[in-house]
Amino acid sequence: MDAIDEAIIRCVVRDARATYAEIGKAAGLSPSAAKRRLDRLVATGAIRGFSAVVDPQAMAWHTEAFVEIYCTGNPTPAALRKALDDIPEVIDACTVSGAADAMLYMLAKDIPHLEQAIQRVRSTTLVERTESAIVLSRLLTRPRL
Repeated sequence: MDAIDEAIIRCVVRDARATYAEIGKAAGLSPSAAKRRLDRLVATGAIRGFSAVVDPQAMAWHTEAFVEIYCTGNPTPAALRKALDDIPEVIDACTVSGAADAMLYMLAKDIPHLEQAIQRVRSTTLVERTESAIVLSRLLTRPRL
């Protein structure tokens, strides 16, 4: 990966619907050269896909929380992912170092909805307990690279 590839990636992270002309301009390429480079980034897996970023406020899901998961036994990350996969309020899940086994980012309509979602997380056989921190205000959000 070189500086041109990085410029292309920055452009499509900022706007996944950017035209080849816009991508080319950002990377110093012609539109056709930008298309070839973008296609190569997709083919090699450097870019795994394109997605829409939905404003949670538009869905009227205003309550955010970070939830630490403490597991029973020593489940694999794949088993933990499978247990959480059917809970749509879990937006992000990562295994972490430290006392907790995993950290979730959850989004819900309101506190009762969040409580129900956390109960579904706790009801999986892999989870012994959880600890939650509710987001009061969002200070900074950046697009992911």
